[in-house]
Formats: sequence, C-alpha cells, structure tokens
Amino acid sequence: MVLLDFSIFPLDKGESLGKYVAQCVDVIDRSGITYRTHSMGTTLEGDFDDALAVVKQCFDALAVDCRRIECAIKIDYRKGRAGRLDAKVASIERELSRAVNK
Repeated sequence: MVLLDFSIFPLDKGESLGKYVAQCVDVIDRSGITYRTHSMGTTLEGDFDDALAVVKQCFDALAVDCRRIECAIKIDYRKGRAGRLDAKVASIERELSRAVNK
C-alpha cells in the first residue's frame, strides 16, 4: 500500500484555480480510492498502480482545457500496511497525549 500525496493544477488559468481543483477532487472522489484532501493537495491511500491511475485521470481531465499543468507527487510505501491515513495522525496524537487539528 502507498500513501501518494499530490497537487495538480494548471499554470495557464490565472490566480483562481478552484474550478480546476474541484474538477480533480471530483475525479478522485468518483474513483473509490481512499483519500484526504487538504489545503495544499490530496493524499491517496491504496495500491501503487491504482493511486497513479487516479493521478493520470486528474491530468487527463485538466488537459482537456489546460495547455500547461504542474503536478508534484510524494509516495510513501509500506508493505502490508493499510489505514495509514488515520494511523499516522493517531500515532502523533498518542505521542502528544492529545488530539491535533486535522
């Protein structure tokens, strides 16, 4: 299983990109993959190929209207471990003995 954190957005559409980000979040949500969207991107949790396929679907959706797209990806692989989207935060909360702002 991987955690794949990525951000993807057009570079040729001005400052307000919410329309394009929403388009990608829709693709992600419809994919069925486990994910968390945050202020600077989205983290996917799943099989390596499935996660990359979702990123490709987002790219393809943007490429219809956009001439230039930037995508940054970070991947954390851990064999045999699932549920890490929540487990990683829970581990920090245990260390701090309190809840953190999610």
